Amino acid sequence: MEVVIASSPVDAGISCWDLNSGTEHLRHRTCASAPHGLTCVGRRFLASSQLRDSSLSSGSILYWSWNKPQVEVKSFPAEPINPLVSNSEGTYLIGGGSSGDIYFWEVSSGTLLKRWHAHYRAVTCLVLSEDESLLISGAEDGCVRVWSLLMMFDDIGMEAAKHQYEHGFSEHTLRVTDVISGHGGCNAVIVSASEDRTCKVWSLSKGKLLRTVEFPSIIDAIALDPGEHVFYAGSRDGKIFAGALNAESPSSSCYGKHITGSLSDHSKAVTCLAFSSNGTLLVSGSEDGLLRVWDTKTHNIVRIFRHTKGTIVLKYCFVA
Repeated sequence: MEVVIASSPVDAGISCWDLNSGTEHLRHRTCASAPHGLTCVGRRFLASSQLRDSSLSSGSILYWSWNKPQVEVKSFPAEPINPLVSNSEGTYLIGGGSSGDIYFWEVSSGTLLKRWHAHYRAVTCLVLSEDESLLISGAEDGCVRVWSLLMMFDDIGMEAAKHQYEHGFSEHTLRVTDVISGHGGCNAVIVSASEDRTCKVWSLSKGKLLRTVEFPSIIDAIALDPGEHVFYAGSRDGKIFAGALNAESPSSSCYGKHITGSLSDHSKAVTCLAFSSNGTLLVSGSEDGLLRVWDTKTHNIVRIFRHTKGTIVLKYCFVA
């Protein structure tokens, strides 16, 4: 089954629903997730970085099993962790720190295998490439960087390299809010969003900027259509815009160049987006405490989930 998982920065736990039937599953207690701080580890358990200790010098990450509401394991990194991402097998977990450092842990032992300084300011988002050989990071410094995980563990190669990252993109002028990676193999693209009200499309193989899309409001969440013709951008005015990856927007578009349309029903800022596995459903979460499930062909809402009232919602959508 496909499951929608939601948490928030307030201590409202983690909610889980069946995407297709709408059935609510076990609600996990005691969770105050950082933005992009909730992830599924190998489809075996959940992990979330926590905001409650953000004022302290150390951070915390909590782990839950699927069938138990209580926290199973607690870990305490050297600093507060914001985004988390895990590989599909759940063998390692990667976190972005408030200092700009990136942490790489082995899940089975909890051992910190690698830590490197990635950005000048806090890391805000992390995503793995389709083959999971590359890590893409965004940060408060406005930079997006691409890291070869194989190279990061090659100490000799790293000493000879001019810089640690494969590609570094610094065209954003403000904080990066979200990053997604496409599935085009050698032709894959990266899409990044920023508080500068733009989304930028990059070539992952060539390391160059392909397109800049300007929006009427700040974009905090993006999702790439599985067909990779358009991407959806959730804005702080409650709208979800559709941006063209290659084609021009129609001349009748009222939003501007490369924007083909919008979905509008959220009363507050859209904070997260994800597609179902077949690409027919788009899930959006908002500060209004609701998650809406959209039919991408008809643009109709087919289901609404309530996590908690009046708070930012984070979610993760996958096939269990």
